[in-house]
Amino acid sequence: MASDHQLAILTRIPQDGHNEYARIGEIQPQPSVRGVFPGPAGADILCRMSTPLSIGPIAIGPQQDLVIIAGPCVLEDDAIQTAIAERIAAVCGELGLPWIFKGSFDKANRTSLGSPRGPGIREGLDALVRIKDAFDVPITTDVHEPEQAGTVAEAVDMLQIPAFLCRQTNLLAACGETGKPINIKKGQFLAPADMAHAAHKAVEAGAGGIMLTERGTFFGYHRLVNDFIGLGDLADLGWPICFDVTHSTQLPGGGTRSDGEPVQTAGRPDRAGLLARAATAAGVDALFIETHPDPSNALSDGATVQTLDAAEHIIRQAHAIRCGLQSMETTAS
Repeated sequence: MASDHQLAILTRIPQDGHNEYARIGEIQPQPSVRGVFPGPAGADILCRMSTPLSIGPIAIGPQQDLVIIAGPCVLEDDAIQTAIAERIAAVCGELGLPWIFKGSFDKANRTSLGSPRGPGIREGLDALVRIKDAFDVPITTDVHEPEQAGTVAEAVDMLQIPAFLCRQTNLLAACGETGKPINIKKGQFLAPADMAHAAHKAVEAGAGGIMLTERGTFFGYHRLVNDFIGLGDLADLGWPICFDVTHSTQLPGGGTRSDGEPVQTAGRPDRAGLLARAATAAGVDALFIETHPDPSNALSDGATVQTLDAAEHIIRQAHAIRCGLQSMETTAS
């Protein structure tokens, strides 16, 4: 039985592909433990342990700084990328937050065949590397096909698996075989616990670490919802958790056009801040934010990407919430 000054911790730890509850004696809270608060003497306190994910110099996980992953939806010209990187670097630098630049070289799941898809793999990777070199920042991008994994891994610091492709064994295995860290987005059609299978495929193939991203769940037609109980369930799997702020506001396929132009996905960008605050308060390890100097003219996801001002505001609010949580945890320990 724990004394008044000790904590008995019951935690869920991935073991051989399964989640097992294990009592870790009567110990003091450790830096890798999320959400440990003092309880009655002898009480078991459920918490999450997670191995931080290393992206260059950045550690993503419990008791680490909140990490910001930001950039345009699809890569455009260097001026756009530079404007975004300058703004995000400035606010994250001021707040002391690590950040990663993201941008897609190909949007392979556009609503319309006529929608812009991006510069392609060679030009796109070159553009990302220019940002990496100019701002000394890690970079990430999507991989849509197994054949792309090796080439992309040579340029970027973290590979990303799109939500629609998170069950594709060949893709997960190819990305894992590169040895790079992988951010796997949870499919809009999956229960949180099902993401364990995707993560294990990549780990077994040799991935250099895993992060799981929540980006909303289908709720009927043309609607996504965010299940924050499910977000906790996703965290229980044991890997660092990212929350996709902007894609979570999508109304998939909900855009209409009467002028013959390509249809785009609609969205509720006005709710991005609300979702970011809630996710940060829930204890996520990273926020994913797509932003653009002029969303109305963005080549992709113009209905959900945030203005640079809005993205900065979201980051500042999230940082304040994260600092409050860390203060509470320090006091509790």
